[in-house]
Amino acid sequence: MGAGPGQRPPQPHPPKDRQLSPATRSRGRTPIRRLDRTYSQLAAAGFLARYEGATRRAYDLDLRTWFAWCSRYGVDPLAVTRPMVELYVRWMTETAGYAPATTARRLGTVCGFYRFLVIDGILPFSPAEYVRRPRRPEESPTLGLTHLQFEALLAASRAGGPTAQVLILLLGLLGLRVSEACAVDIGDLGMEHGHRVVLAHGKGG
Repeated sequence: MGAGPGQRPPQPHPPKDRQLSPATRSRGRTPIRRLDRTYSQLAAAGFLARYEGATRRAYDLDLRTWFAWCSRYGVDPLAVTRPMVELYVRWMTETAGYAPATTARRLGTVCGFYRFLVIDGILPFSPAEYVRRPRRPEESPTLGLTHLQFEALLAASRAGGPTAQVLILLLGLLGLRVSEACAVDIGDLGMEHGHRVVLAHGKGG
């Protein structure tokens, strides 16, 4: 039906059952994008931000393993209870077949993660606080080189040049980690009480 002389034409109205989208209601403002990370993943990122290098990579792997286990059983990592963490330890030892040292390290990372969630006020208490730690052997099962084996390795390193030889000496005689030996700089060499010394920056130092 048309409009008469001097009357405004009727304006169309949207259907009452149609709801406007947030972008339409905001009248041109950029709509808020959905967060790609869950709250628990953001909490994990905040925990990992305290660390760097190899330590950060190891803790990141430990938390990924824990989060994957929670996801497999439909559990929110921020809503777990102590028995669930106990089951995770049982899974690591009996199903995944992790070595006792690996199980202890990964559990330690989980415990540290929840401890900081309590400190930050995200959780009222840690579900991993009273979890029983797995027993670790007093002696390491990893075998070192014998004297003859080290001599053979040192002799082979001479063919690789002075850099390879020095690296083997740092590893074999001083017991440095690979990352510590590779981080040694010329400025770390010196003399002390008539002996040549090297300043090594250990883990966390």
